[in-house]
Amino acid sequence: MTVAKIATAVVSCATALMLVHIIPDLLSVKTRELFLKNKAEELDREMGLIIKQEETGRHVRMLTHEIRSTLDRHTILKTTLVELGRTLDLEECALWMPSQRGLDLQLSHTLNSLIVGSTVSINLPIVKQVFNSAEAIRIPHPCPLARIRSLGRYVTPEVVAVRVPLLHLANFLINDWGDLPAKSYAVMVLILPMDGVRKWRDHELELVEVVADQVAVALSHAAILEESMHARDQLIDQNGALDFARQEAEMAIRARNDFLAVMNHEMRTPMHAIIALSSLLLETELTPEQRVMIETVLKSSNLLATLINDVLDLSRLEDGSLELDTGIFNLHAVFREVINLIKPIASVKKLSMNLFLGPDLPVYAVGDEKRLMQTILNIVGNAVKFTKEGSVLVVASVTRPESLRDRRPPEFHPVSSDGHFYLRVQVKDSGCGIIPQDIPLLFTKFTQSRSALSRNNGGAGLGLAICKRFVNLMKGHIWIESEGIDKGSTVIFIVELGICSNQNESTVQQVAPRVRTNQGSADLIRHKPLVKDDDEIATFAPRYQRSL
Repeated sequence: MTVAKIATAVVSCATALMLVHIIPDLLSVKTRELFLKNKAEELDREMGLIIKQEETGRHVRMLTHEIRSTLDRHTILKTTLVELGRTLDLEECALWMPSQRGLDLQLSHTLNSLIVGSTVSINLPIVKQVFNSAEAIRIPHPCPLARIRSLGRYVTPEVVAVRVPLLHLANFLINDWGDLPAKSYAVMVLILPMDGVRKWRDHELELVEVVADQVAVALSHAAILEESMHARDQLIDQNGALDFARQEAEMAIRARNDFLAVMNHEMRTPMHAIIALSSLLLETELTPEQRVMIETVLKSSNLLATLINDVLDLSRLEDGSLELDTGIFNLHAVFREVINLIKPIASVKKLSMNLFLGPDLPVYAVGDEKRLMQTILNIVGNAVKFTKEGSVLVVASVTRPESLRDRRPPEFHPVSSDGHFYLRVQVKDSGCGIIPQDIPLLFTKFTQSRSALSRNNGGAGLGLAICKRFVNLMKGHIWIESEGIDKGSTVIFIVELGICSNQNESTVQQVAPRVRTNQGSADLIRHKPLVKDDDEIATFAPRYQRSL
């Protein structure tokens, strides 16, 4: 027994000695096991977080795709609430939109509640707190923003709210959203299930913030689309109105052209025949009473023919069909011819007619002789018509572009050149004068000054309007100066004419000879060809003229 006990003691001692060396190793293994277990749990948590983040990213992408798949703002908002409710397993999700006045938030969309239309003031502290934070924040359930559904017997859930910037909606008047302030926000409220178990996690809050930003962008795109569609509808309406106006304008142009064609054939033809026959009758032996009657007929016919020609010229000017007939002509002869034509009328009124041609005025020029003469004749004729006594002075000279800078209008840009010069014509009379307020109106067709109307000197009101069009065609400018009633007036116009390089006898021979007479318009008509028409009276006049 003793030996057995001694042997057992020896074995125990040996075992104890061995355990002294083994226990540290066992402790080290246990420590490593605990470390690995903790590391595995940490890795599991990280993997779970990564998986959750990937899942969150996938949900964000899916939600973004769903939101951007439509550009209807109501569909965008409803889709957002449905997808967020499904992704985050929400009890309720709602959107508060600013009212038209911008002073309240109105409950516009909810996930499960049927009642919408509640309002809260934007001046509430909780609303201001949400507006001032760019992140999703937790709000108490009893606050007005979260009172969407009653709690009943359930535990108070966690609620978060996030602002949704309305980026560019302030620039668009979109139906029921009205004119929003320059910086507006909507508020999205999200409520977890009412069991009190779930809490909001950081990645879920990040998801809510990202979705809010995506909703803001989608709403901005929807606003731009709706505005473009509204602009397109307006453009369609305007195009329809323009088409209707164009059709009416075309009908009016056709009616005017038909009228002008009738006037040209049915009125000008017999009128020129009457003028020609009256001129020929004046050369026959007539009693004084018959001569007065024929002269009255001739004057009236000439006046009516002038009015008809003015209307036709104005119509051609307005539709742009009138072009200048440019050629070489005797510039001095044009002025002398105008004076010769007007002088008989001035003599009857005992007016003094004076013509002054500047020493630097070239004899020959290149331009539209007919339109230039018509312009000068019209202006000088007006001066004689509106002058009872006194004189009419016509001054023609060459002017420099530099001297016109103070008076020229913005649209008139005279430029010096070796190929042309600027003719300045000034017609000054001592007549009835013009009220300064009436001067801008005189170049409008069918408009006359009150001073002319008060003296029963009014005409059709077309002469100056046509003169202005002719002057514009000749790259010039026309204006009137007058100090008032009974102080006379001065009409000045400037036109661009080409310089004739050869001012010699060969050039004179190339210019067609003009008729110069001091016997009035009756002699001038005799030398002009009559109307080229098949009218019997018009064709009879030349035969009668040859028989005289």
